[in-house]
Amino acid sequence: MSSIFSHQNFSRILFFLYFIEFIVFAIHPIDRATWWAENIPVMLAVTILVILYIRGVRFSRIAYSLMALFLMFHTIGGHWTFAGVPFDWGNKLLSYLPGDFFFPLERNNFDRLGHFLIGVFVYPVAEYLYKRKFVAKRVTAVVFALSLIGLWAAGYEIIEMLYAVHFGGLQAADFLGSQGDIWDAQKDMFLDIIGGFLTGLFYYFYNKKEK
Repeated sequence: MSSIFSHQNFSRILFFLYFIEFIVFAIHPIDRATWWAENIPVMLAVTILVILYIRGVRFSRIAYSLMALFLMFHTIGGHWTFAGVPFDWGNKLLSYLPGDFFFPLERNNFDRLGHFLIGVFVYPVAEYLYKRKFVAKRVTAVVFALSLIGLWAAGYEIIEMLYAVHFGGLQAADFLGSQGDIWDAQKDMFLDIIGGFLTGLFYYFYNKKEK
């Protein structure tokens, strides 16, 4: 049993689960154009991970689990569009958080939670930088990884803007997922960074004793 869940097999199992989910949610999405727009970045990320794996680059189980969590989450959003995912139960859970500036009850907050989860990529990026000795200290790896997440957050909002300007109409609205919030882009970027910051703290303190 232990060999089945060895480090090597663990990443393969996660990839298999993601692949099955991807196929299932690729069938009859709410809007095929939006599905492509949402899934192309995800497919690119998975392709990069596969290439790294083939080249012998391995991440920890925690890193693979966090990345799989986001990729699977994003695949669900691509099927329904992020504003259309059945998420009433999630909104109820988020309603227990103090205040409702970031997660107002009158909107579908599946996309906001997704932006928070983007921050989990700080863990594998920091892990890669430190283990490959691109940086000398873990805190430096976290800062650099968090900077990359911030850059991606801003860049993705620009991509959304360009997509909306080009296509317009309902297709653009589905991809943007702003749901009428004029501060949607700023809140999304903030949640990207907060998610990354908390993940960075987790990475640093979890691995602090390891040389």
